[in-house]
Amino acid sequence: MRYMLITFFRKPGGQIDEQVGFSKKIRPADQQTCNVILDFKERKVVKCLIEGKTMDTTFQKMFDYYKEIYPQMVEQLEQINTDKK
Repeated sequence: MRYMLITFFRKPGGQIDEQVGFSKKIRPADQQTCNVILDFKERKVVKCLIEGKTMDTTFQKMFDYYKEIYPQMVEQLEQINTDKK
């Protein structure tokens, strides 16, 4: 897996949930529906759209944030994409 795909959903009560997925490639549907797309091979932010606004952020900031929330998943992505060099 190369990409971490995050999509936010607002529930009727106002609560925001997120769905996290992983993929080897980015499909056109991912570009349209995902809020955050992180490329672990190139170590870059492909997309970061929060509440309709494009956020100017770095891969390292996003990596650090999601590593706290999903430590095992982020570690696996990191290992997969650094071992293949």
